[in-house]
Amino acid sequence: MSDLLEYVIEREFSASLDLVWKAWTDPKLLSRWYGPNVETIIHEFDLRPGGRWLNEMKWGDNSSRQKVVFKEISKGAKLVWHHHSCTDDNWNDFKNPMMPDWPRLLLTTVTFEAKGDKTLVVLRQVPMEASDAEIACFAQAMSGMDKGWGSGFAILEDMLAEMQ
Repeated sequence: MSDLLEYVIEREFSASLDLVWKAWTDPKLLSRWYGPNVETIIHEFDLRPGGRWLNEMKWGDNSSRQKVVFKEISKGAKLVWHHHSCTDDNWNDFKNPMMPDWPRLLLTTVTFEAKGDKTLVVLRQVPMEASDAEIACFAQAMSGMDKGWGSGFAILEDMLAEMQ
C-alpha cells in the first residue's frame, strides 16, 4: 500500500548544480536552511552509504531528534536515505510523541539536475514498513508538507544567492 503513496516537491534554484549539491551535503550549510524557524544542530554527518546524519531541531525549551541513514550517494545527482522521524537522546528510534501515527521510517530520494545555470531539485518521500494508521496520517499531512519544505527551500534560495 505505501508504495502507492508518495510525497513529491520540486524546486528550481537559481544556482549551479555544484553549489546546490554543496548546500545539501555540507553540514554547516545544511544546518542553515534545514528545519526552518528552528535551531538545527547536526551532531553527525557521514555522507556515505551506511553513514548517518544525526539531526536535532530546537525551538524554545523543546527539541526533536531525527536520524538519517544514507543508502545511496551519487555525487551531484542523487541522495537516498532512510529517515527515522524521531529518536531519543541516544539516537534510538521511537514513535513521534506529537504525532503518534506518523510513519517511523520514510524513504527519501533527492535528485539534482543541471538546467543551464539553474538546478532542479526533486524530493520524494515514501512511508516504509508503515501501518494503515501511519499511511493515513502521512496522506493527511502531505498537503501541509509543502509549507515546511517550501520554507526551507526559500531560505536555501536566499543562501545560494548570498554564496554566488
